[in-house]
Amino acid sequence: MAHLKRFSAPETWRVERKVKKWAVKPSPGPHPADRSLPLLVVVRDYLKIADTGREAKKIIAGREILVDGKARRDHKYPCGLMDVVSIPKMNEHYRMMMDTKGRLRLVKITEEEATWKLSRINNKTMVRGGKIQLNMHDGRNLIVDEDKYKTGDVLKIKVPEQEIIDEIPFKKGYLALITGGEHAGEIDEIDEEIITRSSMPNIVKMKNFSTIKPYVFPVGKDKPVVELPKVDIYE
Repeated sequence: MAHLKRFSAPETWRVERKVKKWAVKPSPGPHPADRSLPLLVVVRDYLKIADTGREAKKIIAGREILVDGKARRDHKYPCGLMDVVSIPKMNEHYRMMMDTKGRLRLVKITEEEATWKLSRINNKTMVRGGKIQLNMHDGRNLIVDEDKYKTGDVLKIKVPEQEIIDEIPFKKGYLALITGGEHAGEIDEIDEEIITRSSMPNIVKMKNFSTIKPYVFPVGKDKPVVELPKVDIYE
């Protein structure tokens, strides 16, 4: 099904639900449907550089919108957490972040900031030649020679080249963005990981609350390396 009713749109979407009946459903892609926004919604409802879906489709088909440095022509392409959205003709760049209500928000960034993104290691696999494949939260796979990164670590990656610039470890004392649950969108300090001897995810004790490891996204040591959405006091 290509469309879904706006009232049924995921809670992560920041769209007006009473204005139009239908919203576009994201294509299968690097981010889950409930954790991403279709590019048409980004262009029309978030950036507001198109008044209608038809106009948004024309802009996208014209290769005028880049995601992580690559032109995306599918108007249903899913944009998710930490993706960089650029409009070269306007020299404007944005990073997809999460606000304290757990909704996806675009944060305006500089041209230099648009050259990199943060990507979390969801799991790792051994590949031919003894190399390690890092499977990232945004669907990308990185091949590295040494097994020096852990699941849960975040890598600062140059886009679109996929070159690893830096690492933010999943480690005690580091700050993390919480991406799900009742604390979604909050920043807190990692304290301790509690290993669960079952199929359930590990518990992570933060400084002020506990959550599960898949919701913990390290973003810096003393302060986040990414700009956070500003709080809208009128919402």
